[in-house]
Amino acid sequence: MHDSILLPIDLQHPETWERALPAAVKLAGDAGTIHLLGIVHDFGSSMVATFLPKGYETKILQAMKEDLDRFAAQHLPEQDRVQIHVGHGHVAETIIKNAKRFAADLIVMASPQPDELRSILVSRDVNAVVRHSPVSVLVVR
Repeated sequence: MHDSILLPIDLQHPETWERALPAAVKLAGDAGTIHLLGIVHDFGSSMVATFLPKGYETKILQAMKEDLDRFAAQHLPEQDRVQIHVGHGHVAETIIKNAKRFAADLIVMASPQPDELRSILVSRDVNAVVRHSPVSVLVVR
């Protein structure tokens, strides 16, 4: 079993957690901690930020936290060893940074069967994490 598992998910895309969540719970066993991580994507340009309403970033980070809290209550109600985190930035970089921050000994991610669209939208981040992670990565299909 693992002591500290990082489980990055995208609540808008169930394929990022439907199979990965049960795997993470099983691998955490009775004593491991699951770090549930939601990531607010970086807009990539300060120019874009000038068009957003004042306080938008704070509001969206808070909304992500609330959504993750609801998700955990629904899908992990008996898991008292679940910690919820919100990251902000480039997806793969944020996952790797948080794996180090939480001293994760495993990252669990899902990557659905590739097709043209999903290979662009989903697998790119999974691939980057696998290539650059300082810890083992379990990719669930």
